Amino acid sequence: MVDFLAENNLCGQAILRIVSRGNAIIAELLRLSDFIPAVFRLKDRSDQQKYGDIICDFSYFKGPEYYEGKLEAKPELQDLDEEFRENNIEILSRFYLAFESVHKYIVDLNRYLDDLYEGVYIQQTLETVLLNEDGKQLLCEALYLYGVMLLVIDHKIEGEVRERMLVSYYRYSAARSSADSNLDDICKLLRSTGYSSQPGAKRPANYPESYFQRVPISATFISMVIGRLRSDDIYNQVSAYPLPEHRSTALANQSAMLYVCLFFSPSILQTQQAKMREIVDKYFPDNWVISIYMGITVNLVEAWEPYKAAKTALNYTLDSANIKEQATRYAASMETLRPQVQQLLKEGFLREEIILDNIPKLLNCLRDCNVAIRWLMLHSAESAYDPNNKRLRQMKDQVLNDSKYNPKILFQLLLDTAQFEFTLKEMFKQMLTEKQIKWESYKKEGSERMTELAEVFSGVKPLTRVEKNENLQAWFREISKQIESLNYEDSTAAGRKTVQLIQALVEVQEFHQLESNLQVCQFLADTRKFLHQMIRTINIKEEVLITMQIVGDLSYAWQIIDSFTSIMQESIRVNPSMVTKLRATFLKLASALDLPLLRINQANSADLLSVSQFYSGELVAYVRKVLQIIPESMFTSLAKIIKLQIHDIMEVPTRLDKDKLKDYSQLGARYEVAKLTHDISIFTEGILMMKTTLVGIIKVDPKQLLEDGIRKELVKRVAYALHKGLIFNPKAKIQDWQSVYQSTHIPIPKYPPVDESATFIGRLCREILRITDPKVTCYIDQMNTWYDMRSHQEVTNNRLFSEIQGTLGTFGLNGLDRLLCFMIVKELQNFLTMLQKTILKDKAVVDVFKTMLGAVNPVQGIVANASKVYASAVAKSQKIWSAYLEAIMKVGQMQILRQQIANELNYSCKFDSKHLAAALENLNKSLLADIEAHYQDPSLPYPKEDNTLLYEITAYLEAAGIHNPLNKIYITTKRLPYFPIINFLFLIAQLPKLQYSKNQGMTCRKATDPVDWPPLVLGLLTLLKQFHSRYTQQFLALIGQFIRSIMEQCTSQKIPDMPSDVVGALMFLEDYVKYTKLSRKFRTIL
Repeated sequence: MVDFLAENNLCGQAILRIVSRGNAIIAELLRLSDFIPAVFRLKDRSDQQKYGDIICDFSYFKGPEYYEGKLEAKPELQDLDEEFRENNIEILSRFYLAFESVHKYIVDLNRYLDDLYEGVYIQQTLETVLLNEDGKQLLCEALYLYGVMLLVIDHKIEGEVRERMLVSYYRYSAARSSADSNLDDICKLLRSTGYSSQPGAKRPANYPESYFQRVPISATFISMVIGRLRSDDIYNQVSAYPLPEHRSTALANQSAMLYVCLFFSPSILQTQQAKMREIVDKYFPDNWVISIYMGITVNLVEAWEPYKAAKTALNYTLDSANIKEQATRYAASMETLRPQVQQLLKEGFLREEIILDNIPKLLNCLRDCNVAIRWLMLHSAESAYDPNNKRLRQMKDQVLNDSKYNPKILFQLLLDTAQFEFTLKEMFKQMLTEKQIKWESYKKEGSERMTELAEVFSGVKPLTRVEKNENLQAWFREISKQIESLNYEDSTAAGRKTVQLIQALVEVQEFHQLESNLQVCQFLADTRKFLHQMIRTINIKEEVLITMQIVGDLSYAWQIIDSFTSIMQESIRVNPSMVTKLRATFLKLASALDLPLLRINQANSADLLSVSQFYSGELVAYVRKVLQIIPESMFTSLAKIIKLQIHDIMEVPTRLDKDKLKDYSQLGARYEVAKLTHDISIFTEGILMMKTTLVGIIKVDPKQLLEDGIRKELVKRVAYALHKGLIFNPKAKIQDWQSVYQSTHIPIPKYPPVDESATFIGRLCREILRITDPKVTCYIDQMNTWYDMRSHQEVTNNRLFSEIQGTLGTFGLNGLDRLLCFMIVKELQNFLTMLQKTILKDKAVVDVFKTMLGAVNPVQGIVANASKVYASAVAKSQKIWSAYLEAIMKVGQMQILRQQIANELNYSCKFDSKHLAAALENLNKSLLADIEAHYQDPSLPYPKEDNTLLYEITAYLEAAGIHNPLNKIYITTKRLPYFPIINFLFLIAQLPKLQYSKNQGMTCRKATDPVDWPPLVLGLLTLLKQFHSRYTQQFLALIGQFIRSIMEQCTSQKIPDMPSDVVGALMFLEDYVKYTKLSRKFRTIL
């Protein structure tokens, strides 16, 4: 019969692919559970108020029109909904695909069972597959993994959160319009069960069996799987645990599978006492806390509480006397095993001959250690006992008391066992590698000894007092040939023959009285020794390594190992060389990866890499977390050194009186500094002793670990200092996983916000905006200085940015610039929304614009009765200008700050890195020249769409300050009616508030009605830059017409002085030309 897992066996390959996919789905669910957007939990009152109307559970499906109607009625809700969609659609799609794959998994499994029933696979039925060893394992795993998926989803992604995510995905994606979408089925499967993983939460009725029955599965299949799990040792684990008291440990994985599968047939748990008694007697006679998958622990006392038969069957196990017996047994084991393992770990004790002579004893020791560690870790785990359940608390207290539980001693045994296991495995692997070479060398040595003895008895080779003996000569030659003929490949026959040869050599020594000749005896003894070594070597088998792998399984501790983190860190802090033993523990924990990866690997699935990376990444993150104590301790010592050097140790002057020498020596403080410095060097040595280690598929380099740890601690301390230091007293959201700056290894810490800013950069930026506010300050462009509008005292100047550069560095200043850039974008977006939804919706104001448009056409002409026309239009539209002015001034203020930052960045780049500055300027000029040449002649080259050169060079140019913020396009815009006329009226409405001064230019007339000229000009300039250039041309033409019309009126009325408004308009044109670097001829055209 063809092997069930052979590539040409369609039946085996189909179920193998399903099981492989099941393991990959669980990994994806566990991965995604760490990325649930917090907003879907709606825990905060602020989130509920802000998002309550756009995040709905399944009640949405009862009346989608009602919910959508609520959104359409409020434009601000629509904007929020659109922003929320953009921020979350990517992660929602990922979650939906994971949920869909769970549903597809059970649909595919049911289809496979139907195919088996209908005879699609020739000569294969459900019964024949269950008779096959691999088939039996895979079918049991298929049902078990489906149950685990459902439990993981409910445990990690709460029901209400799932519903909100599914509804949001439905609303935001094309799934609602897709005919082949199975969203309805997914929603039915994953609707909320009412279960909560929070401690003390009440368990819903009929949970989880009603949840497991949402998609029907063949009752025959379930019954046969449970039957196999009840009766068979499907993984042949008992052979690795020969002692009867270890049987429950041997069958631990199978018992976890049975626990999950029983929920598909709740009648067994509820009423079938005989079956439950059989299950408990076989799997749970001495344990009640189990690990169901990758360290997810379950306490049977709580899990089986609602089921009568299960609860009754478990009573003996939970009997106080039985708990005491088990706990005291493992307490006694701990006391005997610790010294035993420590003896084995002594330097030089584990030698090759010791291992070869004592393989069974060493394996027994390993079994006892691992069984004791497993039982104590599981049954003392905090997560296994609900603190609100009185019975569980009492049981936990009894276990801790009777077992004399001490987490430090248990952890020490785990460390020693892991180290012993690692050493034994490495030595055994080495012996396996060299097995044939050594066997052949022993055979050669033995054969040569016999040949030499044969020559001795020939009388030719001189050996003291040995007479010629042809019989012995022939016999020894024959023995030499027999040894030579031993075949390594046929180990069984070779072993038997070797034993016979040893016996023959003993007998020849006795019968021929060869004892009298010491040299002959030595030859015979050496040969026997070589033959013994051959027997030992031939017994080095891979089965021993497999047994060690099975016995050393630590997958049950994947999560509860975290409770030992503080003990690990304290051990490292006291003794940094402890890292070497921890390395063995981490490698032991890495063996847990075999469980989910085995089937994925067998199926040659493409998921192998992503699943391996996920679990390996989780483990490496844990390794980093444990070893982070080293950088933390280093920085603590450094802080003490800094304190001593700054506050305690006095600086020694260049000239010093002899009698004061003792006062300045300060031997105690200097000794403390030397001791702390030595401690730091010891810590770095400790982590470097770990050696490069492959954890799963990720290579862990201790040097990199140390560097990342130091950087992480540095980031944490700098961020904390800035968070605490940059707190002032003033009157589009990116998720962590989306940010290019956030790192899992060296995370930027997140502190509770102290104002509307998320970080210290935001607070710094808002403080700068506050002190340079155009409402209270006046910016003098020639001096790059801000003055208080009332007191005329200097507030700040461009040196502020030099100070920031010196404090936060180039990256900090560049970050401030980028934040201002995004603030400008936000301000412009809000401004346009206000313009479209408020100003252009006001009929009276729009009528003013229409009338004005009629009065100024054609623009090349002169407006009759200009003063009256302009004044009337400004007066009628007066109510809209205050909000307009505030927005324009904010944008202008931020543009001034961006200009100052660009100047500072450019200056420091040219000063500190002149070659980079020169290279960037030349590259920028050459790129612009090539692009201009392309537009003049399209046959010339131009960067393609997928070429990132322009995007990448922009980041460098902005960091080096080689850019003009005024030329940036911040937002995309649509055509707007009356836009030039609106901006023109806005400008002439502000001119009466300003006056011209020869020394200072345009300044504010009254401090009570503040308008700052540079922010006004730059704000308008930036706004116009976002639209088509014809709007700017029309706007400037209107200003030109205004100047001509007013001056014409003044001439006709013989008014000698130029009106102040005309001076203001001319100054605007002057400054506009200066800032935009237009040709001066441009003004003559107007």
